[in-house]
Amino acid sequence: MPEGTATSPLSDTGDTHPRAHCVIDTDGRITFRLPPATTPEPRLLLRLRPKKGRPEATLHVLGLESDRGDGHRHAVLEPHPVLDEGRWDVYLLPEPGAERRRLRPGLRDLRTLVDGHLRERPSPVAVRIPYVTKDGFLALRAWRRTAHAEARAIGVEDRALTVTAHLHGAELDQDATVRLRLRGTDTVRTLRPRADDDGMGFSFTAGPGDLTADGGGAGRIWDVFVRPTAEAPPIRVARLLDDVADRKHVHVYPAIEADGSTFRPYYTVDNDLAIEVT
Repeated sequence: MPEGTATSPLSDTGDTHPRAHCVIDTDGRITFRLPPATTPEPRLLLRLRPKKGRPEATLHVLGLESDRGDGHRHAVLEPHPVLDEGRWDVYLLPEPGAERRRLRPGLRDLRTLVDGHLRERPSPVAVRIPYVTKDGFLALRAWRRTAHAEARAIGVEDRALTVTAHLHGAELDQDATVRLRLRGTDTVRTLRPRADDDGMGFSFTAGPGDLTADGGGAGRIWDVFVRPTAEAPPIRVARLLDDVADRKHVHVYPAIEADGSTFRPYYTVDNDLAIEVT
């Protein structure tokens, strides 16, 4: 079932892992709801998944309050403090010092995220999306960026790629530029964006000459940034502001064939926009 409104997995009577329902509001506040607890001081534990070969370092613990009506427990993850960027696994900690238990997803109400790209976001731009891991557990995908350029529409036609995007946490100046950076090198192509009157929306077009100039060929990947002013640091163009935690295999775009090469826009594992040349 695709993510969007509210989703609930099929029950597994043989699964001993507890399930947690969750709902997220427009401010990014997430409420978790779990079955009644058999211990007096249960906690909800969020663990930032460490990078491969690195030790576990970041944990966030929430108290689980008892509902008066049916004894179910709930915990609220407030919008602040902002979570570090990454994947957060969700656990039940039955009591202090006890072994933690991974949680299965129950109902995930993500309806407020579907049109999240329509709301302006201040700096820092913080995003949280509850999702189901490949092995069927509940987790959160979090992004935290000083500013963000949300990709909205990607058009592939007339031997060129046109991207429409919107800035959050920054504004475009007259000297704004779009920068295509060849991954693994210092090579950068600079394009002039077409800015909207509000200084937030913009678009740009990249053609074969922008992606293969100076003898560049196949096997290249260009990462996409916008620099809102000449002095500002580049801002990654990505698509984060909806209910899709992992976009790479969800939004697949057609390729452009031109001048003996093939160009294809795609989203990386971090939902950042890139262009592959093959």
